Amino acid sequence: MLFTDRRDAGRRLGARLEYLRGQDVVVLGLPRGGVPVAAAVAEALDAPLDVCMVRKLGVPYQPELGMGAIGENGVRVINDEVLRETGVSPADLAGVEEREREVLARRAARYRGERTATGVAGRTVVIVDDGVATGSTARAACRIARARGAARTVLAVPVAPHDWTDRLAGEADDMVCVATPAAFYAIGQFYADFTQVEDYEVAAELRRSAARSAPDTAAATDGPGEDGGGLAADREVDIAAGAVRLRGRLTVPAGADGIVVFAHGSGSSRRSPRNRFVAAGLQRAGLGTLLFDLLTEEEEADRDNVFDIPLLAGRLVGVTDWLRAQSAAQGLAVGYFGASTGAAAALWAAAEERARPAAIVSRGGRPDLAGPRLPEVTAPTLLVVGSADPIVLDLNRQARDLLRCESRIAVVPGASHLFEEPGALEAVTDLARDWFTDHMAPAHV
Repeated sequence: MLFTDRRDAGRRLGARLEYLRGQDVVVLGLPRGGVPVAAAVAEALDAPLDVCMVRKLGVPYQPELGMGAIGENGVRVINDEVLRETGVSPADLAGVEEREREVLARRAARYRGERTATGVAGRTVVIVDDGVATGSTARAACRIARARGAARTVLAVPVAPHDWTDRLAGEADDMVCVATPAAFYAIGQFYADFTQVEDYEVAAELRRSAARSAPDTAAATDGPGEDGGGLAADREVDIAAGAVRLRGRLTVPAGADGIVVFAHGSGSSRRSPRNRFVAAGLQRAGLGTLLFDLLTEEEEADRDNVFDIPLLAGRLVGVTDWLRAQSAAQGLAVGYFGASTGAAAALWAAAEERARPAAIVSRGGRPDLAGPRLPEVTAPTLLVVGSADPIVLDLNRQARDLLRCESRIAVVPGASHLFEEPGALEAVTDLARDWFTDHMAPAHV
């Protein structure tokens, strides 16, 4: 371990870059992890801070494997070797790139708010990340800066493999690194605290930098709170869904990109501690949440209702109609998070034309119970299953074969059906957050 956290790494990196102080410098952080490092560097150099937007292009059937990266100004870096080995067609590559550019544009707007990108033409641009592993993202970032007219580019990171300058030779005019250990396996091994950086933290760092650079205009650019907080809605709600009324809790952060509706599993309710844990993580990422009871107390007494997937799906569609009529949800995308039988209800409901969810996440779900409707689902779907839940894992794999939409199975190592193991529910939250923030574009009405 070398660094306490990203701020500590940024301060130490800033000391290495002292020779740039007094020059016409702009610091660009790579979201999300590179931004706290870049913020400390920008403070050390008394320079403005912005983000350098880059998105990995994942192989369609193996998203974790990068076949390239894209950035603003139309920049793209393609790994021809990966394309050859995976057989990805030009059409598939184009489809992935189009989707990732939409995500890139949404995230840029989320991070900067109403502020425009900081101009870099004719200036020295310092590109900062929390470390370099493969180097594909850093390579794309350097090319983005050049495409935007940077006079000089400096790639600066706290830690990188010992051969990083060979890997990235020619991509930047200068490369600066605090440490290049021989035994390098992952960036996180060199940090005591390598906690995932949230979207609201990135936005907050940019607002603080803007306030530092232009204090007289800070009030116009700042958000509802220094930490990106502030709520457009947070209340108990009484939902009319057909002939019944259901209780729920609607929470919508100010500036939210979408709202995730939770469909709980059998024997649970809107007070499910696991769903509430995930919901809190989504709220921190700037997403709204609606947790509600699928059944009335009287209906819960009949166990047949708990497994009546068409009934539960109908309730979910009705709740979605209600949600879209609320002022706090106007213009926002709606996603579904389903657990156990609630996941089957979410997938069944998603096949309905009225529902039109932007994305779906299933936690330990039973998508097989929505079998007849699976081919009709069009929303991008993530199926999260624990490795210690083999029967449900097999059912999810079979169900995925029936899906015709973008889909992925994410297996959480060591997790059982209820994800009660240490760190398991945190992993679910991270997966759900990334899936929803990547796919929550408004559905067509």
